[in-house]
Amino acid sequence: MPAEGSSLPLACPKCARKYPLSERFCADDGMPLVYMGVGELQPITDAHGRARKVKPQYTRGELVAVAHAGNQAEAELVQGILLEEGIPSVQRRMRGFDVPDFLAAGPRDILVPDAAASAARELLAGAAISTEERRLAATSQRPLRLLAAVIVAAACAAALVWLLYQLAT
Repeated sequence: MPAEGSSLPLACPKCARKYPLSERFCADDGMPLVYMGVGELQPITDAHGRARKVKPQYTRGELVAVAHAGNQAEAELVQGILLEEGIPSVQRRMRGFDVPDFLAAGPRDILVPDAAASAARELLAGAAISTEERRLAATSQRPLRLLAAVIVAAACAAALVWLLYQLAT
């Protein structure tokens, strides 16, 4: 809010009647008066401040995945990088990782509107952030790791059963 000596007048948001800074309510409507200045207003909340950074040309189209993050903190970092360039984004937990006890854990996809997808990919490629192709490459190796772990566990279990059988006889 401007200081008491400010030259910005007050006005009623309903009838647009102007008042001096000493007044607080409209005499006709009883509405609280607002500042009617031409200067840059400060954002009301953090969300309002972030929304003011978004470029309108990047808000059109369906949401598409442009990046992958390992956890919530990393996803928020990527979202901050995108927002500094005016690109709106949202994060979504990947399927299979929706565990209520660990809300911040688990991999995330970063989604942006289709109009901003190419700009976001270029920006994140320069920042060395993992893209959709890297995520797919990483997830394709998971079944092989799981298979190797199952085989090792089965071999250990078989060795333990054999050892116990030998001790029992």
